[in-house]
Amino acid sequence: MTISRKRRKLILLALAVLIVAGLVWAGFFRKKEPVITVQTENVKRRDLTEVVVANGKIQPVVQVKISPEVSGEIIDLPFKEGHSVKKGDLIVRIRPDDYIASRDQADAGYKAVLATQTTAEANLRKAEADFKRNQELLAARLVSQADFDQYQAAYEVAQAQLTSAQRQVEVARATLDYAEKQLLKTAIVSPLDGTISKLNSQAGERVLGTVENVGTEIMTISDLNQMEARVDVGEIDVVLIHPGQKARLDVDAFKDRKFTGVVTDIANSSKNTGSLSTGSTQSQEATKFEVRIRVTDNEAFRPGMSVSAEIETRYRTNALTVPLASVTTRAPTPPKTGASSKNTAMASATNADVSADPTNAPPSDKKSRESAPPAEVVFVVEGNHVKMVPVKIGISDEDYWEITDGLTEGQEVVSGGYKAISRDLQDGKKIHKGPATDMEPKT
Repeated sequence: MTISRKRRKLILLALAVLIVAGLVWAGFFRKKEPVITVQTENVKRRDLTEVVVANGKIQPVVQVKISPEVSGEIIDLPFKEGHSVKKGDLIVRIRPDDYIASRDQADAGYKAVLATQTTAEANLRKAEADFKRNQELLAARLVSQADFDQYQAAYEVAQAQLTSAQRQVEVARATLDYAEKQLLKTAIVSPLDGTISKLNSQAGERVLGTVENVGTEIMTISDLNQMEARVDVGEIDVVLIHPGQKARLDVDAFKDRKFTGVVTDIANSSKNTGSLSTGSTQSQEATKFEVRIRVTDNEAFRPGMSVSAEIETRYRTNALTVPLASVTTRAPTPPKTGASSKNTAMASATNADVSADPTNAPPSDKKSRESAPPAEVVFVVEGNHVKMVPVKIGISDEDYWEITDGLTEGQEVVSGGYKAISRDLQDGKKIHKGPATDMEPKT
């Protein structure tokens, strides 16, 4: 019995030692903090230029679409696409036969009413002479009043007939003028010096005049000496753009060159205005405004070439800056209650868990976090740990953010990698400075 009891005590003691050792060992590994590999950069002062990037097409500043004012068959098209033309050159001739016939008919009608007017003038002269003679005879009581009234009526009718004939002459003259103008419109001349940038019709085709319909667009004449970029800018950025701002242009056809330009016009209405699309489709379309940028460099541009523009909108000199990757957004952390050291530690652990996964927050914390908007933060390096610092940002360029509040020059901030800044890092996390890697954080 004595030996059995001693053996039992030894076994229990050994089990207790093993349990304590296991707890110590587990606690050691639980307390071991994961180390996150990051890259850092110092806060520096730089000159920043904010740009708005937009895509579009190269188009001539001046281009005219040629449509006939009369309908008919094209019988002469002396120029081809790409040919240069001078102002006043004949560019299209439409078969004039029908319009010549209409002009001749109008001319004959005009001459006929001229003859009618001549007859009316002769009748008026005769009626006037009869009227005056009978007026004298009436005064001498040699004719009756009834006879005199007939001559007076004949005189007034002759006057009315002449007036009518004169109006008919005016109508006939207008008809003749219209017919002559229609005939002249069968020959279309260039309204400017330029290049035929687009040719849609060929000789022998029938075209519609603009009087009868929208008209057939025969060709487009462009002044290729003055070109502009027409780019689409979103509604958020368009308010930053004003005439006179400079722009850098990349034209796909000239990959090794950069061109300069100046903003000249900004559309007042979006390109989506008046859309007939359904509500669901229209809501998915981004609202765009057309911005025109005059190209200041001369090159053999062709209408329709693709272009990307970087419009310089705002400038900062000697601004405090950090890399773009250094700034991220995090939900605000609820304030600690400070009831006891144990409660404080538990609150810190809870806040860390909430930052990593907001769904773990208690209901009251969730409500406060949902009501407060996310804030921009930067992770400042303090020894081998980081401190999450809220900041206020200003403008940015391609590489850096302007920091208007929250940091001082010379501070070391985390600049990479993306996964660490956007998800892994929390306030007080342990870090290791090293090269960029896609591996998971080391433990």
